[in-house]
Amino acid sequence: MKSIVKIAFFSLLCVSSLSAQQKDFKGYLFAYFEGKGPGEKQEQLRFAVSDDAVNWKALNNNEPVVASKDISNTGGIRDPHILRSADGNSFYMTATDMNTKKNGWDYNPGIVLMHSNNLLDWKSSVIDLEKLYPTKFKDIKWVWAPQTFYDTKAKKYLVYFTVRFKYNEKLDFYCAYANKDFSGFEQEPKLMFSPKDGAIDGDIIYKDGVYHFFYKGNTKDENGKEIKNGIKQAKSKKLQGPWKESFEYLDYYADKKTGVEGSSVFKLNNSDEYILMYDLYSSGRYEFQRSKDLYHFTDKTESFTKDFFPRHGSVIGITTEEAIRLQEKWGGIPQSLLTAKDGTFQFKAEGNPIIKHKFTADPAAFVEKDTLWLFTGHDFEGGQKGYKLKDWLVFSTTDLKNWTEYQVPLKIEDFKWDKTNDAYAGQTIKRNGKYYWYISTNGSGIGVAVADKPQGPYKDAIGKPLLTNADCFASTHSWTCIDPAVFIDDDGQAWLFWGNGVCYYAKLKENMIEIDGVIKKIDFKGLQFTEAPWVHKKNGKYYLSYASGFPEKIAYAMADNIEGPYEYKGILNEIAGNSNTNHQAILDFKGKPYFIYHNGAIQTNGSSYSRSVCIDKLEYNNDGTIKRVVMTTEGVTK
Repeated sequence: MKSIVKIAFFSLLCVSSLSAQQKDFKGYLFAYFEGKGPGEKQEQLRFAVSDDAVNWKALNNNEPVVASKDISNTGGIRDPHILRSADGNSFYMTATDMNTKKNGWDYNPGIVLMHSNNLLDWKSSVIDLEKLYPTKFKDIKWVWAPQTFYDTKAKKYLVYFTVRFKYNEKLDFYCAYANKDFSGFEQEPKLMFSPKDGAIDGDIIYKDGVYHFFYKGNTKDENGKEIKNGIKQAKSKKLQGPWKESFEYLDYYADKKTGVEGSSVFKLNNSDEYILMYDLYSSGRYEFQRSKDLYHFTDKTESFTKDFFPRHGSVIGITTEEAIRLQEKWGGIPQSLLTAKDGTFQFKAEGNPIIKHKFTADPAAFVEKDTLWLFTGHDFEGGQKGYKLKDWLVFSTTDLKNWTEYQVPLKIEDFKWDKTNDAYAGQTIKRNGKYYWYISTNGSGIGVAVADKPQGPYKDAIGKPLLTNADCFASTHSWTCIDPAVFIDDDGQAWLFWGNGVCYYAKLKENMIEIDGVIKKIDFKGLQFTEAPWVHKKNGKYYLSYASGFPEKIAYAMADNIEGPYEYKGILNEIAGNSNTNHQAILDFKGKPYFIYHNGAIQTNGSSYSRSVCIDKLEYNNDGTIKRVVMTTEGVTK
């Protein structure tokens, strides 16, 4: 299989060098071919990644990562096996050169060898045994499931595979050392292991002085009829044998009607536990059993969760740096594998929503020097049936394309006085070298947290609410004290706006943690205020934007004084797709105005309760009024 990488879990699976073993593996890479979808796309190399070796996510939207036509003679590959090199810095992959969708199962004489230094770019070659070694392999029928193992004594990579000849139904394992550039064999392959009743899908792993050879075997009666099959094991003190075959079956299904194949064993990262996984090819499942000694495996099977339909593949461990490379090339890597040692996570915005790896809502932002800092709420997960927010998030960018996410800076549990456990909308601002984050809860009030850096960490600044429902004199419902918005005017006076149903405002003292004077409310003709106030100033005019109606649109008004009187100017933003709520931030960044909001557009799990932040352009008319925002999927990054 020309450009295929079968993943033999990581260097500890093989006898690898110390440098490879010392790598800090954070996750797992699964190389496989697909078992569903259009036939011409199935026998192609694909990758998936997991942070726990159980829950898997396909890369590249489950499209091929290397096209079979570029690496194989037949136009198809099967059984990819991937191996990390002995020094830990490069990768080898083998695969069956076979296109059953096009040519059927009758004949395939070749395998694919691949080599990469980065997991992204692969050099490949095809070995056709019948053409290269016409005497020994003249009447070959099948060359199946090649794998690679590093021989520490020979300091070479041994490729082994199953062979069947046309004149004999017996399936045996042959092997040969690869040449230095992993493009061919040093010599003609020779017989390595001949199991009593034949075998396919071999996988070798070394532990405590013993080579363990796992494979799919069978049992035949005195007439040569197969009566049982499943995963077997043979053992040897030497890599090329002789092998002592065990006639016991290891897999859970050996005594059942369900067939299994494609067994592969890998060691869990930072653990003494091994996984024996196999393909339940007739029922479309992938399951596994566990072991600590490679002799005794758990009786009960466990299942992978996945968003793809894998066939015979293999697994290796990967580092954070490798996960980042894979993410940049193909996407789909879990965020847990992309987080750097300092807790940051780098990602690129590709249109709207700008953040797709988690659900974000209620944006607020400010600009400091050449950096835009974005603060959001965090809808707990996708497909929710109600609002569930437990913490707040912070991001930064210098170009609106490349973003950094920081460690969670603030959680609702940081406010000990809160009784609701609901982390509602907030806004952050800088003053006197400190950063103040005004947050709201679902009934306990508005709080304020403080930090020395915009990314935090933040802590409760006063140990009690800054405002409660008791301060909302014109309201009677319990969720009125929400959505704080802070603004510092040109004269240095800080103002706080908030509310649901009624728009309240008040001055803040210089210390930013006390209300200064009387609490008032905004009222003007056409107000129809629901929530989410935001105040900004441009060319001497004050703009009050807010969510109006339900489902919510964003409306706005203008005034010559921050306390009004305000004049209603109309709708600024229509109902945001798939979201009843609408919440905005408006600011200039590097000379251009922007409108930041959320919608429920991430499919299939986006909704009014699983929202996502977006950014689009904002445009002013010559008279200072604002043009209605055009919400786009392209956003501002194209």
